[in-house]
Amino acid sequence: MGRLLVPLLCGLIFGAGLAVSGMVNPAKVLGFLDVTGQWDPSLLLVMAAGVAVFAAGFLLVKRSARPLLAAKFEIPTRRDIDPKLVAGAVMFGIGWGLAGFCPGPALTGLAFGLTKVYVFVAAMVVGSLAYGLWMRFKP
Repeated sequence: MGRLLVPLLCGLIFGAGLAVSGMVNPAKVLGFLDVTGQWDPSLLLVMAAGVAVFAAGFLLVKRSARPLLAAKFEIPTRRDIDPKLVAGAVMFGIGWGLAGFCPGPALTGLAFGLTKVYVFVAAMVVGSLAYGLWMRFKP
């Protein structure tokens, strides 16, 4: 039960934080990206807070012998930058800049019932499925 409850609770806290900070509003995100117009630096503060929380959590992980709900920590070891990583980052950035959503805020935004959020999430799901099929059947 704990293996399902803890991620659910973490996701709910993350989603609530996105909603409270206004990050589910694409105008706020687009305002941050508009550095030549009415720039809104509030997203920078949200990102800084996220990095601080991650850094504190990562320090706890590095000092712990093992996680509470698993046999071992699963920490990525790859450090290289490959074309798939670059392509994914470029597509993420373009989508973020065009729509004002990224996956986390978009999923949180589903609770608000806005059509553009449903369209974005549907496109995100279709794109993910298409990539999965492409990787499965590519020569």
